[in-house]
Amino acid sequence: MENNNESIVLLEKRLDDLIKRFEEQRGIINSYVEKERDWKKTKLLQNKEIKNLNEEIQKAKLGD
Repeated sequence: MENNNESIVLLEKRLDDLIKRFEEQRGIINSYVEKERDWKKTKLLQNKEIKNLNEEIQKAKLGD
């Protein structure tokens, strides 16, 4: 009976360790995904600004 109790305790400890590791990995992945989304958003905004500036340059060239 003690062997079974020890086995259960050992399994619970291993399960807790795996859950902790999973939570850590999920946190790392979520952080990476958020940074990636921010980077893409910034890139899109920069591309839009570049496009607008190029259009202004073209209009200025035509106005001369």
